[in-house]
Amino acid sequence: MRLANEALQFLRSTRSGVLSTFSAKYAGYPFGSVAPFVLDHSGQPVILISTIAEHTHNIVANPKVSLLVFAGDDDLQANARLTLIGEAKLIDKQDVDLRARYLRYLPQAASYFDMHDFNFYRIEIAHIRYIAGFGRMGWIDGTEMPHTQPLASSVLSTQEASIIEHMNTDHVHSLVAYCKHFHQIEATHAQMLGIDRDGFDVKVTDAQHNTQVLRFHFNQPIEDAQSARVALVAMSKAATT
Repeated sequence: MRLANEALQFLRSTRSGVLSTFSAKYAGYPFGSVAPFVLDHSGQPVILISTIAEHTHNIVANPKVSLLVFAGDDDLQANARLTLIGEAKLIDKQDVDLRARYLRYLPQAASYFDMHDFNFYRIEIAHIRYIAGFGRMGWIDGTEMPHTQPLASSVLSTQEASIIEHMNTDHVHSLVAYCKHFHQIEATHAQMLGIDRDGFDVKVTDAQHNTQVLRFHFNQPIEDAQSARVALVAMSKAATT
């Protein structure tokens, strides 16, 4: 289970990968291409693709896919990487909470929602091959992944936007303090992008105008706005002592 937890945390830290589908045009051959994605509150990747995309034609014919994600490109064989396999399922593009979450992480996709030929697909994880480093690797069954329970997932997904608005409106100083204490980064601006059962993501700008997204982990999983508040307050205390 420890490797499964680490794999999920690694997956949460990524936003793009290589999506591979079975070619409908050339039977039996795999087809790979880059694909941005956002995890939903059950820890499943969600992609937004056009109905005319090669991937969509392939998924309609055979929904079995794989997604490769990796950290950095300086030494691909030494760095952590993860390949998940599963089935891509069409889901509702008009899901307000999911759409808002997707656009917080990938705002450049806003115009795609106004086009009728773009749709959400969720990749329902069946198995994962995770390579954390030399000698630390293994296969993980999808049922072993520590996903949020359905009820908690639903509650947190509906409360996420209000939690984020509250933090970005009233507690930017806390976000800046988190950056310094937990990541040793002096932020001039910090904006929470998303919060999930395991932690949250903050978009940070430093004095040199460099921008990056930092991942923060909770000591224990949260379930709703109240437990999120308890965890965030504890982190604020730690960051100011």
